[in-house]
Amino acid sequence: MQSNISSENATNILVVILKNRKKLLLIALVAAVLSAVVSLIIKEKYKSVVVMFATQQHSFGEQMLEDLKKEDVLAYGEEEDAERLMQIINSEQIKSKIIEQFDLWTVYEIAKTDPGAYTLIGKEYNSNVSASLTKFGGIEVEVMDENPKRAMEMANAIATYTDTVSNRMRSERARDAFAYADATLKEQEYRLRLMEDSINVLRRMGIYDYKDQIEALMKDYSASISKGHPDRAKEIKAEMDRISKYGTVFNKLELDIEAAHEKLDILKKRHELMKIDIDTELPAKFIVDSAAEADKKSYPIRWLIVVMSTFASVVFGLFVILFLDYWNTLKSAGQV
Repeated sequence: MQSNISSENATNILVVILKNRKKLLLIALVAAVLSAVVSLIIKEKYKSVVVMFATQQHSFGEQMLEDLKKEDVLAYGEEEDAERLMQIINSEQIKSKIIEQFDLWTVYEIAKTDPGAYTLIGKEYNSNVSASLTKFGGIEVEVMDENPKRAMEMANAIATYTDTVSNRMRSERARDAFAYADATLKEQEYRLRLMEDSINVLRRMGIYDYKDQIEALMKDYSASISKGHPDRAKEIKAEMDRISKYGTVFNKLELDIEAAHEKLDILKKRHELMKIDIDTELPAKFIVDSAAEADKKSYPIRWLIVVMSTFASVVFGLFVILFLDYWNTLKSAGQV
């Protein structure tokens, strides 16, 4: 039963199509002509593409430390590095630089004084410039423009500005770290000078090496007692008492100065390495393919516009014809 109903419906649709074939052909012809005219009005655009890989972002200064495991500064970045680079490529900093460098206000025919001008040019920019991750972990920057040379230059400029922005961000962070390291180094040098000044005061008081001096005085004291020189023994005892009064302070200062020198060496090394990070600019990406000037347009694809528009118009026309035929059938049967 259901098979018979389906066959009958299909037959009815085919009959309607055959009855109205002239109308459908007319619709197809009109749609084809109109879509062809519209496709000719649409401005042609050319596409340029840059393909790159992100680099691993490590401190260059740390690579110079022999006692640290060195990372390969030539290694490709991981997925996280690529995603971070994508954020930079899509940032307002790069967008603003490209808009101003290529005067896209004029190109996109948007006046800065227009209401919502910056929103409009942002939308226009985003419709012509895009960046996406490839399946191999690379980044593909695509630029569409009416001028093939400008499309190429914009794509390559985006790649160049990526390094500029990335290095500026790294440099700002390195400068903050360097400022802290510089302040810490100066504080440590000041503390060390205070300790060395204090121990020099004790040395001027005749305390040079507490342990050795006490051992030597003990031997002299014992010898004086055994040889029957009580006056000499008394003098030695007084000297021992005087030295012992500052002995603990002297020993602590010696240990603190030794530890301070070790810490100072570490701080100096960090200070030098952070200075290297400030002064060094490393590429944030490896260029696989630079943008080239396109020799044929990428948009619009006119034949596709005509075919799709014509097909959609015929389908819509057929739907309207079937609806009207069904409506007339219901009306004739007195059901509406």
